[in-house]
Amino acid sequence: MYKNIIFSISGAIALSFTAQVFADERGDVRERLEPKGFLYGLGLGINQELYKGYDRRVIPLPILGYRGDKLSVLGPFVSYDILQRDGIKLAVQASPRFQGFDSSDSDVFVGMDERDFSFDAGLGVKYERDDWNVGLSSMFDVLNKSSGYELKASLGRAFKSGPIFYEPTISVSYLDANNVNYYYGVRDYEATTLRPAYTADSAINTTIGFSVATPIFLGGFTRLSIDYTLSDSSIVDSPLVDTDTSLSLRLLYSRFF
Repeated sequence: MYKNIIFSISGAIALSFTAQVFADERGDVRERLEPKGFLYGLGLGINQELYKGYDRRVIPLPILGYRGDKLSVLGPFVSYDILQRDGIKLAVQASPRFQGFDSSDSDVFVGMDERDFSFDAGLGVKYERDDWNVGLSSMFDVLNKSSGYELKASLGRAFKSGPIFYEPTISVSYLDANNVNYYYGVRDYEATTLRPAYTADSAINTTIGFSVATPIFLGGFTRLSIDYTLSDSSIVDSPLVDTDTSLSLRLLYSRFF
């Protein structure tokens, strides 16, 4: 049922664009916001965690990569278009999953097995026209940490005001039970009086995002992105969790060779 909801939303989004002329380009703002070539830089990600006693996760993001007609490599995030037709791109994708914990992160994890970071790979479909961006993706845990997968539908539009670019986005993601249970479940042998055993179900999360970018600083491109996520009750009901919303922030600076 959850997967049908995702694909129904995705189909409605995609159909809203079918009236546009296929000869259109992806949009002047989008092309200037995502120029092509070799680039390098540095970034920092700060993720507010849902877990009790674990306030935030800080992630350094070194940037060394390339953005071309088919291949995009931005640090550990990789995408390669295997099919392009009428503005629709089908791509093979790979990306890290910055989740997990160990007993040193919070008292609530003491006595629990470590939950590891992982790496996802899968397929994505993207449709870009007139500065709009519609995306669908299916990503699978290729390291078999959770043996789970995620389906995601996203929608965004880029705007420009002087030297400032900005883009609001919205996305809906479906996480299967294996994924949710690995990161938010409590196994029977991990249970205590204050931390009962918990088996999680699949989850649907909704994220609203906003990013601002500009080329006016230090001869490079600076981007600030903020995401606000509302988590499903399957996650929120976990004894490891004490909130249903989270914020994530990413600050990136890059230059082209």
